[in-house]
Amino acid sequence: MKFTKTAVALSAAALVLMSACTTPTVTGTPAAGASDTPGSAAGDLKITILPKNLGNPYFDTSTKGMEAAAKEIGATTEQVGPAEAAADAQVQYIETATQQKVSAIALSANDQTALCDSVKAAQAAGVKVVTFDSDAPTCRDLFINQATSEGIAKVLVEMAVDQSGGSGEIAILSATANATNQNAWIDAMKADLKANHPDIKLVEVAYGDDQDQKSFDETASLLQKHPKLKVIVAPTTVGIAAAARYVSTSDAKGKVMVTGLGTPNDMRAFVKDGTVKEFALWNPEDLGYLTVFAIKALADGTITGAEGDKFTAGKLGAYTVGADQTVLLGDPYKFNADNIDNFNF
Repeated sequence: MKFTKTAVALSAAALVLMSACTTPTVTGTPAAGASDTPGSAAGDLKITILPKNLGNPYFDTSTKGMEAAAKEIGATTEQVGPAEAAADAQVQYIETATQQKVSAIALSANDQTALCDSVKAAQAAGVKVVTFDSDAPTCRDLFINQATSEGIAKVLVEMAVDQSGGSGEIAILSATANATNQNAWIDAMKADLKANHPDIKLVEVAYGDDQDQKSFDETASLLQKHPKLKVIVAPTTVGIAAAARYVSTSDAKGKVMVTGLGTPNDMRAFVKDGTVKEFALWNPEDLGYLTVFAIKALADGTITGAEGDKFTAGKLGAYTVGADQTVLLGDPYKFNADNIDNFNF
């Protein structure tokens, strides 16, 4: 597999700390002679970036990729969003972007259905809505998927099996209960465990709501309720870092392993002190980069979102739209003590 599509980039993300009440400032209308679709020419593209929440290193990094791609094609971006990951909090930003007649919204959805009314209103106004990271499958133009749910679940299960020794109790520390991507991965994990690993028992799925302190507290609760626990799997960058921080200073260190999806810089210390043996992630910077090129291809008519449509995404090369209007970035990449110092992210 191509390293640029699967491994994490070698650049650090700058934290973008914005208030939950930030109002997007992207304004403008298509240039004279442009089509009726806002921003049909690359230079006219005005993109509102709406992650699940601000102040999250994962989304700071995906935004960095979007900004890099936008610079290459001459588009304008503005990141907005709530402080906490909640679907209702994202609605106001979608509505504001629609009123400002931006060309497109790059959205990581906090709920797969709750945003659809506002998304459909945006689409009716000519705004392209492209989801990334977490989908709203019934009401967007395209979904940029970091990896298939089955592919992500397979890697998570592989690590849990390896670190549990193939048997015993494991738990999952997820983000929010309504997170589309998290729930799809968890469902696929459950199916894989049931079919292929009957000696492993999933005892609980806990929710830290992508909040550091709540994830930290949920980790403590899991360890208290399940004294035979062997592995905590946190398929969220906030959750895995919080879980590792708790376990690293508890009596569970060396007895309960922490794994899941995280960033190298957040997890490096925990890998080196033995709290974490291995974890995985795709490249969120490339995910953001690909999202902007997909938006460009939609806006200029290169693609419609139909299965089989092809477009080029700058340094990442050629991509093809798959089933259900989905573009796949690539497979997750595993980090461990042997390779983590090769990455600065």
